[in-house]
Amino acid sequence: MPWEFVLTADRSSFTDYGGNSSLGYVACMPARLVPRLFMDRFFAPPAEADGEGKAVYAPYALRKVEAVLVNAGYRDVAVVPPERLERAVGPGTKLVGVSAGHDPYGLSPVSTFLTMILGGGETWTARFFRELGERVERLKAKYGFKAIVGGPGVEQLMRAGRPRWADVIFVDDVEVTLPKWLPKILAGEEVPPVIRPGVDEYPAAEDIPAIVNPARLGEVQITRGCPRGCQFCSVTPVTFRSIPISTVVREVEVNLRAGWTQVDLITDDLLLYGTSPYGPNRLRVNHDAIVKLYEAIRSVEAGGRKVRHIFFSHVSAAPVVESPKTVKAVAELGGLGPDKGDTPVIGLETGSVRILNKYMRNKAYPYPPERWHDLIIEATAILNENHIYPAYTMTIGYPDETEEDIRQSLEIVDKIVDHGFVAWIFPLPVVPMYTSALRNLRHPTLDYLPEGFWDILYASWRYDLRVTRRLAPVLLQNSRNKVVSKIVSYMIDKVFSSLDSMFQQLRESRGRSSSLLSSIYLDNALGVLKAIYWLTRISFGLRE
Repeated sequence: MPWEFVLTADRSSFTDYGGNSSLGYVACMPARLVPRLFMDRFFAPPAEADGEGKAVYAPYALRKVEAVLVNAGYRDVAVVPPERLERAVGPGTKLVGVSAGHDPYGLSPVSTFLTMILGGGETWTARFFRELGERVERLKAKYGFKAIVGGPGVEQLMRAGRPRWADVIFVDDVEVTLPKWLPKILAGEEVPPVIRPGVDEYPAAEDIPAIVNPARLGEVQITRGCPRGCQFCSVTPVTFRSIPISTVVREVEVNLRAGWTQVDLITDDLLLYGTSPYGPNRLRVNHDAIVKLYEAIRSVEAGGRKVRHIFFSHVSAAPVVESPKTVKAVAELGGLGPDKGDTPVIGLETGSVRILNKYMRNKAYPYPPERWHDLIIEATAILNENHIYPAYTMTIGYPDETEEDIRQSLEIVDKIVDHGFVAWIFPLPVVPMYTSALRNLRHPTLDYLPEGFWDILYASWRYDLRVTRRLAPVLLQNSRNKVVSKIVSYMIDKVFSSLDSMFQQLRESRGRSSSLLSSIYLDNALGVLKAIYWLTRISFGLRE
């Protein structure tokens, strides 16, 4: 049935990845290398919908916008998967809101890196967003509704060109700006093509409404913004807030009633919950606030269910070293153990003290940047002791990066490898974000990257493959489809053995061997058969 207000996102943002979010990175690969059949069945299956076409679970960002609309008095609101969009809109539809997700044009650091080493081409994230845009444009021409777009990926739209179907782009928080401007948009009045909050239009934490319907993977936001102020990042420190426990508990209840017994905390840094970006305690761990938060979450009961596990998306190394007791408490209260680990993203970024000092000085705070190597090693040990396995990201390719800077970055990778930690290291090119201090940098290409990048890449990925093979049973246990889990686990064991030579060739050719993959197209019927054939041969150890 049609609704007045329809919210949606492209498939790569809307899917729950079969219950295993780590499979979502496949969508960052060139679409020509991954058959659509594989995306539909394994890596990005369509989201479940109820009898009316509404999403049973939806991305957290859309649930937040839904809550904003409901809180502003708009009742006829539906969040729908992109596959159900045609049935959700009609003559009475006034507005379609699209979340741009994290990577609408395939320009994120991960997508940039993967397309670079795999021969180029449109990523699945970009293809899914383009296909959704074509749907919106076609339906808009038919029914005449207004179309708005927002979400974390709008910085790519600002950088590479706004979609022609979008009437207005909303940047950053919309709790104040959307209710303010929506009546004018619906009335057809002239409004700015890009709307961003003024200084006084960022809502206080207690004014951010709780979601009213369940979010995918049991997601709940506990902080918004990041107070560290790294120059390569679009997150600004002035907007950092910790969400009140009362709001968090209400959202956990909503998800529990829908069946999610896990809680996935959305945060740019878990251990900064309850801290302040200013004053004598700036960027210091607030142990009591974090423990109180976790205890409140674990005490929630709703729909006859209790919270079983608590995971978190991001953390930083410095607060881990500052407060090991908080890490231990988080692991224990979160239900982590040998068979239930967590894999948060941590910004390692660089091994160069000079680069750290210049572009991200607060990464090491409250410690001096000169301690960065020791902090990473100490933090990794503490995390591993508590069944937390970090996914370290590195940023390589700063405009003034020297061979000595690269050497220090390779050195920190070697230290992690030599200690035998359970951790991943992902070297990525520095990508200019529209809202960051480095927005004027050129977009990275093979020729633009320093030669030492490929040495760091080879050392990192060799180790990553070993760690993935070792941890595969833990990583795949949350997948709903156990048959798919077994297939993926088996393929990890067999296929990964063949990837070492690929990364070795990239190192030796300084990335130019990637051109060998540029003419491979598997996203068609013949490609599916070829992919199955090649994977079968690799799996059974067959060679030409």
